[in-house]
Amino acid sequence: MTIFSKIIAGEIPSYKIAEDERFYSFLDINPLVKGHVLVVPKKEEDYIFDLDNQTLGDMMIFAKRVAKAIKESIECKRVGITVIGLEVPHAHIHLIPITKESDIYFSNPKKKLSNEELEATATAIREKFL
Repeated sequence: MTIFSKIIAGEIPSYKIAEDERFYSFLDINPLVKGHVLVVPKKEEDYIFDLDNQTLGDMMIFAKRVAKAIKESIECKRVGITVIGLEVPHAHIHLIPITKESDIYFSNPKKKLSNEELEATATAIREKFL
């Protein structure tokens, strides 16, 4: 069981943004910028391109809804998307609010946000999720 499956199951706490029967989204607790969100399928699959076409397409549509909520609640020019998939063996998408291209560089130092800041950010995004 991956750390993401444990988060989905509620065994590890998370700052949940949204979920449905197949997908779950939550704040990255080591974000590149405030509002950095992960979107994962509830079914464990290591490599995103091993997902069946329907699941991959639906995951992108779910991620689009999350990205819209991020854009409406976090000051940014765009919400960038990246898939790296090496750090956890569970397919996932990073949605990152950006004002410049370098905001999405994973070599940047991670932000240190308090629990209060993380909760306020999650609440702000969750309130915009439709």
